[in-house]
This record gives sequence, structure tokens and C-alpha cells, in this order.
Amino acid sequence: MNLLPPMLRPISYFTPKPPWRRCFNTCSEATVTANEVLTILETVNHMESALEPVVPKLSSEIVSYVIREQTNPRLVFRFFIWATKRMRLCSRMSQSSVIDMLVRDDAFELYWRTLEQLRDCGLPIGSAAFAVLINGYAKLDMAEKAVETFGRMKDFNCKPNAFAYNAILYVMVRKELFLLALAVYNQMLKSNHSPSRNTYDILMNGFCKTRQTQDALQMFDEMTQRGIAPNTITYTIVVSGLCQAKRTHEAYTLVEMMKASGCPPDLITYNALLDGYCKSGSIGEAYALLRSFERDGYVLGLNGYTCLIHGLFIAGRFDEAHGWYSKMIKKGIKPDIVLCTIIIRGLSDAGRVKDALNFLNEMNERGLVPDAYCYNAVIKGFCDLGLLDEARSLHLDISKLDCFPNACTYTILICGMCKNGLVGEAQQIFNEMEKLGCVPSVVTFNALIDGLCKASKLEEAHLLFYKMEIGRNPSLFLRLSQGSNRITDSASLQTKVEQLCELGLILKAYKLLTQLADSGVTPDIITYNILINGFCKAGNINGAFKLFKNMQLKGLSPDSITYGTLIDGLQRVDREEDAFVVFDQMVKNGCMPSSAVYKSLMTWSCRRKKISLAFSLWLKYLSNLPLREEEKIKAIEEDFKEGKTEKAIRGLLEMDVNFKDFDLVPCTILLIGLCQVRRVHEALRIFSVLDEYKVIVTPPSCVHLINGLCKEGNLDLAIGVFRYTLEKGFMLMPEICNQLLKCLLRSQDKKDHALDLISRMRSFGYDLDFYLHQTTKFLLECHMN
Repeated sequence: MNLLPPMLRPISYFTPKPPWRRCFNTCSEATVTANEVLTILETVNHMESALEPVVPKLSSEIVSYVIREQTNPRLVFRFFIWATKRMRLCSRMSQSSVIDMLVRDDAFELYWRTLEQLRDCGLPIGSAAFAVLINGYAKLDMAEKAVETFGRMKDFNCKPNAFAYNAILYVMVRKELFLLALAVYNQMLKSNHSPSRNTYDILMNGFCKTRQTQDALQMFDEMTQRGIAPNTITYTIVVSGLCQAKRTHEAYTLVEMMKASGCPPDLITYNALLDGYCKSGSIGEAYALLRSFERDGYVLGLNGYTCLIHGLFIAGRFDEAHGWYSKMIKKGIKPDIVLCTIIIRGLSDAGRVKDALNFLNEMNERGLVPDAYCYNAVIKGFCDLGLLDEARSLHLDISKLDCFPNACTYTILICGMCKNGLVGEAQQIFNEMEKLGCVPSVVTFNALIDGLCKASKLEEAHLLFYKMEIGRNPSLFLRLSQGSNRITDSASLQTKVEQLCELGLILKAYKLLTQLADSGVTPDIITYNILINGFCKAGNINGAFKLFKNMQLKGLSPDSITYGTLIDGLQRVDREEDAFVVFDQMVKNGCMPSSAVYKSLMTWSCRRKKISLAFSLWLKYLSNLPLREEEKIKAIEEDFKEGKTEKAIRGLLEMDVNFKDFDLVPCTILLIGLCQVRRVHEALRIFSVLDEYKVIVTPPSCVHLINGLCKEGNLDLAIGVFRYTLEKGFMLMPEICNQLLKCLLRSQDKKDHALDLISRMRSFGYDLDFYLHQTTKFLLECHMN
């Protein structure tokens, strides 16, 4: 017998038909029995022990032959299941082949029968036999069947190994059932199965794709603490997750760490980092990265060009995007459907819908068939410009194509109609959608409810909200909140899931979690926020609070927007004390108030002439931000209380400049508030400091300043502010323009200034026939005469 190493043996070594191959060739669907299979397997066993040096090669040859040449699927499955107990016989190639057979021939039932027959014959069954089943169900998106398979392994006296755990974790992560995935992962650890690098890759990839970056980083740390070295795939997953979370500098540091650890980045890593910088608007840094990548041997391909062009469209640098696209075409790189969609969406978002439509039509000439994303981008572009007839026309054109229009198309149209005040038409489209069997998404419902609220059709909005709730299965909360083992929050739900997994009831845990999101369209926090806002704006604060409580009973936690909406609603009905009670409750419940909440409180405080309170509220917000020095904040507050407004505002601006997160809104609120309480000179100091720091003061601020200065008779300063608006390109409303001009024309020594301003207004593009009131025209004629 030839005992040469496999690499030195001629290929013809395996061409003669050995006994095991002749035996398989005589088998048929009708004649093969379990005993005959056992005889064949014993022959292979004998050959395995006799040919120890060539077993790996021979084993692979046997499995490949059986799967490739046997027309008897039962025999194939029997042999494969037997081989799973001998890992050298069960290669990745053979597993992949069996998965293909299962999916292609819908042979799952036959496979299960085979498993049961071999179990009844007393043959041990390996974990890999179930792993292929799980992967087969996953390929057909039959997650429940995959989970059921994992749960049934104990019926065959088979304990899951790392491969089976990884297979089921992939299914759970794909379905975003992270609570269940982590419970199974903990079960894996308790059963003394060490997680592999692939285990962590699956979990981290799932976390990153759902923007749970911090959880992914914790997994990364746990993996390295267990002594598992990350490879290029692992690093790339985390780099991509950090970039999606706009933590690009951390992603860059990780890539540098890769290089230092001797794990070179590949094209996918480079593209992920390049895409992160482009999407975050750091185009200059993206170009610098590209140059450094090229020094490492990176060649810009289709994916790289796609990242750059997408980033340039986001940044509004259309000419550069077009330049890179032309460069790509010259290099002979053909665009794919992803890049075409990016270009179409970029042009549409920029208002260049006709160019987007032309590009869409040109796609067919390039042999590319536009998909729903392409058409929806153009329809959205038309809707954004208010060209609703064109949007509807394109919608009707694509309705003749298969799978068009989809739920997203209808949602875009409904949003467009509501945005332009055509709520009735939006309702017609919604009804049309349901008649065609196109299931509305939560976004669709939210768009229409928002439109109805803005149109003051609150009752119809509320009815639509109830329709959302009725259309789903009974709430998990309502079903499980009875009895001693009640589930009231995420912590108790996690405990329940872990208990079920400990008992091996994985399928029950899976169903428990999927029922929570089952049904299609469950009102989410955005839905509640829209409706609460509608009630608040209608002055029905009691209705808003009823929804607020109902939302919490359904297991949804209010967010900063919910609290902010209620606070604003209470202020509208002059319940200031209650508004601050809700604010305190928000903080107590661990919901950090956003800057929008503080700005709302500031605005209402200013309207009630409580300027100091407004200023201290903003300083309170700043003190909660990281790295802010409390002593500096206190000093700024003292300056403001002592009337040193200019010094206080300068201190604020210097702090913002240091942290590169300047926000003009608080200064605007304070400026307008000071004008409202007739402290115009203090407001003017804010204006001067902002101008000194090259910060453009908003038109409303200028209007309040001009109004206040006119009332005080400081016309020279009012003229200065008005000229500022002309320099910055602002076109103010007629009322304020006429107020200033009338004051100037009635003044003995300022009439010529009025003529100068009118001349400047005319050259700037003001339509004076429209802008000037009759009184102003009369005073002007008197001055001219």
C-alpha cells in the first residue's frame, strides 16, 4: 500500500474504485437498510485504522463522493450523520453540501427521519448533524425551526458543541434577539464549551449592526481576556461598528493597533474606515487616509469609490463627487446598483430631481435594473420639492412593475402629502395601500398620525393610533403580568429568558421574545411622542398625560422627547410649576434632559421675564456635560447676576470654542428675552460679542433688537443692525422694515438715512412696492416734496 505523504501521492491514487465505493454504488433507494449502512460504515472504520497516515485525505474523499454521486439522499444523510461523530470525516465542504441538499430539495423531514432511525439503531449522533439543520433553516429564514432544532438536541442525547452554539447564535443575532443570544452564550460558558473567535465575531457583528457599539467593545475585551487573539475579520467588525457610531478616531486607533499586532488590515477594513470618515463629513481626513492607505498598497476599487462619492454627496460637494465618478468610469470600473442608488439619492436630496430622474433612466442603458430604493429616492425628491403630481405619476408608472410600489413608497408619498397639508390625500393613499395588501409600517402610521395632529384632526389621529394597537396580537405585557411570576420590566424579562434557557426551553424563550414584537405594527415611542405632542398643542394636557401613563403600562420608557413635549405642553397652558415637577421627575428617573428640554424651559422663562432663571438653566445643562469646570460655570453665573452680561457671554463662548461644540440657540433665547424685558443694551452687548466671534446672529434676534432700539429712540444703532442683516443676506418681514423706515422719516435729522436704506433694500432685491406700507410711502413722498 502506498504510504507516501498525500502531497507527494499522484492524483490517480483515488481513481480506482475501492471496496467502500463499490459498496455504495450497489445501494439504491429500495434496498438500503440500516444494517447495510452499518456494514459500510464498519468497512470505512477498518480502512480508517489501517490507513492512519492518509485518513484526513481519504475521509474527505469518502464524504465528497457520497454527497456528490449518490442519488439516494437517505444514504447520504445516514453517512453524513455517522461521519459527524468523527470530526475528521466531517469537513466544512461536506457540511455545506448537505445544507445545500436540505435547502434545494426541501429534505428536512427526510433528514429528521434519518436522525430518528439512526438513534433507534443505537448510533451516537454528533453535534454537527444538528448544526447543518440549524444552518439550513437559517438559510430559509426559518428562525423558529432553527431554535426548535437546537432545543431537540437533548432528545437525541446530543450536547451542543461550539459549532452548534455558533449556528444558533447567528440565527438569534440575525433576528436581533440579543437577550436570548446572551442567555445562550452564558449557557455555553456554563457547559464548559469555550467560545471561539467565531462566537465573538457573531455577537459583536450583531451588536455593531444595531448600533450597540459599547456592548460590542465589551465583547471584544472579554474575548482578548480569554486569550483569543482577534484576526482581521474581528478587527474589521469592530472598526465598522465604531465608524457607524461616528467614533472614527477610535476606529483609526484600532486600525493602527491591528498593524502593530501584526494583523494587517484588508480592503474591507480600509473601506470601512474610509466610509466612516466620509459619512461623518470629515472629507479632508478621508483624503489623507486614502493617501496613507495607498502607501500601504491599497487600491481604490468600486467599494472605495462608493464610500467617497457617498461622503461627498452628504457634504454637498457635488462637483467633487462627479469628478470621482468620472475617474472611476475612466478606469473601467462599472457602477453597481448600490452606487447608482447613492447618486440618485444624493441628487434628489440636493433638489436636483430631474438629474436624478435622468440618471435613473440611464441605468437601463448600462444593463442595471433600478430597484425600489432608486425609485423611492426620486419620489422622495419630488415630494420634498412639493412636486406631488410628479411623485404620484412616477408612483403610477412603477406600479406596473413586479414588487412595486412597496410600503416605503407609500410612506414617502404619505409623508409628502402631510408635509404639504394634503392630509385627505394622504389618507386616501393609506387606504389604497391597505386594499392592495401592502402592510403599513410603524413609520407609515407615524407619518399619517403626525399629519392629522398638525391638521388639528386629533380625533382621527387618536382613532388611527387605536387601529395600530388593535391590529396586533395581545400585548406580551398584558399576558404575562398576571400571577406571581409577573414580567414588569426588562430586568424581569431577562431573568425569565435566562430561566427558560437553563431548563433547555430555548424555543419557549424564543417565542416569548418574538411575541413582544409580534404583529406587525406596534406603536413605538415615536408614535406616542407624536400623539402626546398633538394633545399638548391642542391644549388637552390631560389627554397627553393619559397617553403618557398608558405608554408606560405597555412597557415603553419615556425618553427625553416625551418629557420635553410634556414640559412644553404644561408651559403652554401656564402650568409652570407642574412643568418643573415633570422636569425633576425626568432627572429622578435617570433620563438625562437633552439640550432641547433646557432650551424649552429657557424660552418660557424668558417669556415670563425670568431672564436670570433662563441663564442659570443653561449653565445647569453645561455643568452636566463632561470635562466642564464647575468653578468657571459659577463665575459666569455670578457675572450675569451682577449685570456683567458681556463678560458672561464671552465666558460662555470661550468655553464652547474650547470644546468645539458651540450652540447659538441659548444666546439667541437670552438676546430675545432681554429685548422683551426692555434690557435692549444688554441684548446689544450679546450681539456685539457674537459678531466679534464671527458668529452669525439670527434674523429673529435682529428683528427684536431693531424693534427695541426703535422704541427707545436709538435709531443709529437700529440702522447698524439693519445694515448687518443686509450684509448677511437676510430679508426681513415688511413689518419691521416699515417700523424702522417710519421712525427715520418722522425724525428731523434721520430722513436721509431712510433714503439710503431704501436704496440699499432695492439693490439687495426687496420688492418695495410690496414691502412699503401706505403710511411709509406717504411719509416718503412728503420728504421728497
